[in-house]
Amino acid sequence: MLLRGTKIVRIADGHSYAFRFLSMFSSPCLQSSSDQTMEGAAFHISSLINKPNWEHDKTLKSLASHMSPHLAGKIIGLHSNNVELGVRFFKWVCRQSAYCYDLAGRIQLLNVLVSCNLFGVAQKAVVLLIKECDESENGIVKLMDAFDEMTEMGFRLSYPCYSTLLMRLAKSNMGFVAFLVYRRMVNEGFVLAGIDYRTVVNALCKEGFVQAAEMFCCRVLRLGFGLDTHVCSSLVLGNCRKDNLREAFRVFEKMSKEEKCRPNSVTFSILIHGLCEAGRLEEAFQLKQEMFEKGCQPSTRTYTVLVKAMCDIGMIDKAMDMLDEMITKACVPNVHTYTILIDRLCREGKTEEANGVFRKMLKDGLCPGVVTFNALINGYCKEGRVISAFELLSVMEKGNCKPNIRTFNELMEGLCRVGKSYKALFLLRRVVDNGLLPDRVSYNILVDGFCKENQLNMAFNIFNSMNSVGLEPDGFTFTALIDGLCKLGRLEQANGILGSMVKKGIFLDEVTFTALIDGHCKVGKAKDVYFLFENMLKNRCLTTAHAFNCFLDVLGKDYKLNEANAMLGKMMKYGLVPSVVTHTILIDGHCRAGETTLSLKKLEQMKQAGCSPNVYTYTIIVNALCNNGRVEEAEAILFSMSSFGVSPNNFTYAVLVKAHVKAGRLDRALQIVSTMVKNGCQPNNHIYSTLLSGFVLLNNATGAGAINYSSDLESRSLSSEENVYNCFSNHVFRLMDVHHALRIRDEIKKCGVPTEDLYNFLVVGLCKEGRITEADQLTQDIVKHGLFPDKAISSIIEHYCKTCKYDNCLEFMKLVLDNQFVPSFASYCWVIHGLRNEGRVQEAQRLVSDFLRHTGIEDKVAVTPYIEFLMKEEEYDPDECLKLIKAIEQVNYKERPII
Repeated sequence: MLLRGTKIVRIADGHSYAFRFLSMFSSPCLQSSSDQTMEGAAFHISSLINKPNWEHDKTLKSLASHMSPHLAGKIIGLHSNNVELGVRFFKWVCRQSAYCYDLAGRIQLLNVLVSCNLFGVAQKAVVLLIKECDESENGIVKLMDAFDEMTEMGFRLSYPCYSTLLMRLAKSNMGFVAFLVYRRMVNEGFVLAGIDYRTVVNALCKEGFVQAAEMFCCRVLRLGFGLDTHVCSSLVLGNCRKDNLREAFRVFEKMSKEEKCRPNSVTFSILIHGLCEAGRLEEAFQLKQEMFEKGCQPSTRTYTVLVKAMCDIGMIDKAMDMLDEMITKACVPNVHTYTILIDRLCREGKTEEANGVFRKMLKDGLCPGVVTFNALINGYCKEGRVISAFELLSVMEKGNCKPNIRTFNELMEGLCRVGKSYKALFLLRRVVDNGLLPDRVSYNILVDGFCKENQLNMAFNIFNSMNSVGLEPDGFTFTALIDGLCKLGRLEQANGILGSMVKKGIFLDEVTFTALIDGHCKVGKAKDVYFLFENMLKNRCLTTAHAFNCFLDVLGKDYKLNEANAMLGKMMKYGLVPSVVTHTILIDGHCRAGETTLSLKKLEQMKQAGCSPNVYTYTIIVNALCNNGRVEEAEAILFSMSSFGVSPNNFTYAVLVKAHVKAGRLDRALQIVSTMVKNGCQPNNHIYSTLLSGFVLLNNATGAGAINYSSDLESRSLSSEENVYNCFSNHVFRLMDVHHALRIRDEIKKCGVPTEDLYNFLVVGLCKEGRITEADQLTQDIVKHGLFPDKAISSIIEHYCKTCKYDNCLEFMKLVLDNQFVPSFASYCWVIHGLRNEGRVQEAQRLVSDFLRHTGIEDKVAVTPYIEFLMKEEEYDPDECLKLIKAIEQVNYKERPII
């Protein structure tokens, strides 16, 4: 299983001696209990690393998993004459030991080496640590502080250490610190090479210290070094970073006149990037063309900069064209190029296209990095496709690409999106198994997830645990709790949380206040809302009309239109411009009050104010006119929408279709459907419900009752699709016969509508009324004809599972699979849970294998543990969740439990 209750260390037969040392390695307090035992362990492991291919020894890996820095230092000391072996072991143990995995543990190991006077190994270890240190400022500063402390023990950095440090500082955009390191090198008597001077210039320019870089160049020239392309390109970079493109081009022009400083592809790429950052894309492309004219081929970096610029402004098609041009020009895209495209495609919801780019990347022999995987995993999670996301995680791990905390955060967020917050919480076990620690984002995702599922107690448990692991809740954490409490009507607690935010000095933003205003509006506490508005003004966070809109919406629904209009005046007094949502809310309020003519005037005033109505605004007007029997006016407005640049959506058409069915004009309703299809809009469940009701009326003696029911629906304001559907399912599906379904199918076909959605609607409705035999037969017929109504299939499987008819369910699934269709993951879960509960474990396991085979998952072995984890039926157990939270807290105290 993915998430184990315990982790057992397995060691190959013949190495039972290793068990004697295991308990000693697992706890720091036991390491000091016996120096003799420590010496024995050191000698034993020392003998193991003398063997060939010792890095792959399973026994050694097991012993090293919890090896302390002190013991590792002793082992290296036993090989003091073999510096190369000592460095190899240092590098290896840093990747194997839970105690040496993070930077603090590695620094501790380095200190042990220095205290043992193992300076030769320490010097090379420093170079390794600098190279492997992350690019964040915090990590490199910690490392440099440690170097300063080691000087008190007589340790001095060598020239390779300093030179590597300069390059790392330049890469991390820490120009001023790089200059200070240069000063120290000079003071310690080191003779710097030309590459070191170039690195310092580059570091200063990357941070925008152009004048300092120029002064430094003067000093370098006095030392006898000359300017070259690298130095001048750095100066161009510095000016671009300072948004001084004029000066950057001046340096570029001077370079073009000097033989030793001729611009190369790097120089051009820097300028192209500067132009793209300034939004001057046309000039950037002209400069690329100039490169060709001057005989300088654009590099991968050049194209990647342009690809990113295209993606940043949403022109993904042109970015893909740029990729094709790269390949045509024999310029090979790198991981960064592909990652930019994958990320943008995922942001636009084009996950399958992103997956195609990912596969092309693999085909080109490139190894995706953690950033690439994270981008695609995030794309899948946003679409709720957690299976595909976990499959990618298994590909990552198999390819030795170690997931980082962001990877797991995205997976946890994906699980929360599909209502599986407790699964997201248990995924923290995997985080710890990977040597990682949850960060603030991890906790925020969980708090928000449990709040959205109304599991406020667990959300507060996670919230209270944050301080125990050294993490301070931020505005997002508090706002998630406030929003969750407000949605449940627990306003006193929400106000208490707001008070805690104030005490902690956390800035109260518009999102926080809007959540509170929304909560108070829903329970009718208008006075408190006015108080909150005053506080928003006091905190200077009333920047948009959103909070006002929440209040106006409540006033409109309560028919308090005078107060709503007064609120609109206040809103404008505060300098806020009413948005299209604001105007639409007010128009809706007048429509609810039966003031349709006034609503039409408001619509015209809205246009005159320069605020274009959106499709929802028009839909509200159309709905109001239809409710008042003014169907011809409603139809005229609907068909004039396109002239104002607004296309009707399926809800707008649904209102008109209902009006005609209500009036007994079923033929006209079908004409409206045909028109909407021609205009590129597909019918929804509202329309199918209305048409079905119309067909039932034609053939049923109780038609008058149905008309009254439809009339009742029309008297409502615009309601959600689900609410409308539920209303009809309780009435129409009791009255309909199969021939009604066939009649509506034939008419819909004439309109040019694909029938899958209609079948989904019909079968789901029949299942809800318990008419499973008819639903099953209808679905079997359409599946045999090559159609795949996914919701219909899921609905039938769910119904069979609820009634424990698993044999019928398995027979139905076989029919679906035989016709080359695969039921949903949720459907498989229902059946597998049911079979396991009935003791039919082998059949359940066979279904898991069938799912892996039919869904085309390539590496079934790697992904099976994750599938099992997601399929496992777990009751929500607060006690188990609390135990896990406490175990995570232990990690903060360096107890390093293996979960």
